[in-house]
Amino acid sequence: MSIRKKILVTASTFPRWKGDTEPRFVLDLSKALTEYFDVTVLVPACPNSKDVEILEGIKVIRYHYFPIHKWESLCYPGSIVPRIKEKKVRGLLVPFLFIGLWWKLFRILPDYDIVHAHWLIPQGIVQSFFKKEYIVTGHGSDIMSLNKGLVKKLKVRTLKRAKCVTVVSEALKTKVLELNPSTNVVVQSMGCDLKGFGQINRRENFFDQGEKNVVLFVGRLAEVKGVEYLIDAMNGIDAKLVIVGDGPLKEELVNRADSRKVIFLGAKSHDELKTIYASADIFVMPSITAKDGSREGFGLVLLEAIASGLPVIGSDSGGIPEIILDHETGLLVPEKDVEGIRRAIQNLIDDKILVNNIKENAMRRLNAFSYDEVAKKYRDYLDG
Repeated sequence: MSIRKKILVTASTFPRWKGDTEPRFVLDLSKALTEYFDVTVLVPACPNSKDVEILEGIKVIRYHYFPIHKWESLCYPGSIVPRIKEKKVRGLLVPFLFIGLWWKLFRILPDYDIVHAHWLIPQGIVQSFFKKEYIVTGHGSDIMSLNKGLVKKLKVRTLKRAKCVTVVSEALKTKVLELNPSTNVVVQSMGCDLKGFGQINRRENFFDQGEKNVVLFVGRLAEVKGVEYLIDAMNGIDAKLVIVGDGPLKEELVNRADSRKVIFLGAKSHDELKTIYASADIFVMPSITAKDGSREGFGLVLLEAIASGLPVIGSDSGGIPEIILDHETGLLVPEKDVEGIRRAIQNLIDDKILVNNIKENAMRRLNAFSYDEVAKKYRDYLDG
């Protein structure tokens, strides 16, 4: 009997506890990888989280990075860069996060065969200071932004020392090769829970919309998501807009929206989202290029919407065009194009033949994004 490799997965975005609203794609991929490896996940601690626990069958270790634990607020909810933008004093915690991760890795790395680091910052950079073999996955802003001075040098060092670099879109691959042309980089999407989402979860009139169509957005309420353009696009459309998520722009967006047409539901758990997706009619992802150069890395919510049986609209930004093939698996519009978003929504409301064709084409492509298929790919990267 062969001995299973012990994999340490490191990340900074992860569910804090059972039923949390934080993104769970690292947890879901880790669960799929248990088919091939002995998997442990290492993530930052936060107030009220457990230092060690078994979460959905996965061992999770959380490291502390500040002596006063109630101040460990850099990573959740949301992600590091938006958290700092929201409250700049949190930037003072960054060196503590790096040191905390380094110290924990120093203590536990001998127990593992290889590391899968999600995000170059801080996981990839810290990992590059150890001799342990690792692969690193770039998800978006960790590659597209902060490419100056010392941080850029550390990112290039991380890319050079990695056994393999995976990124979730071609746009990110191009940027990685600009940073270091010799990087062994492959495009590999995150997976989607194809078994959990679907029209079986639909509840009629779930949003008290009556006869109106429901347009849905799911994501962080931050600049890169471009939600304000979707809100403006709803003017003149006889439909309701449902916005799921939280973030630094929530108050501004609530003030911008017509409360008679727009519903803000706040952040929702994975299980709650299954019903929300399926009970809507159209999904829109209006992402843009942010002022710091960051763009949408992949757009996992598009896959979840498609798996739920929705036609999708997305902006021609970042990794979105790798999921949406215009007029084939969805509709693409230029970034910040309010009128383009409005026309696309109205087209899907009016043209049921177009909707059915888009849904059928999109569903046919979904199997390649199942966690089972994605885990097979990562098995090769980790074992190769």
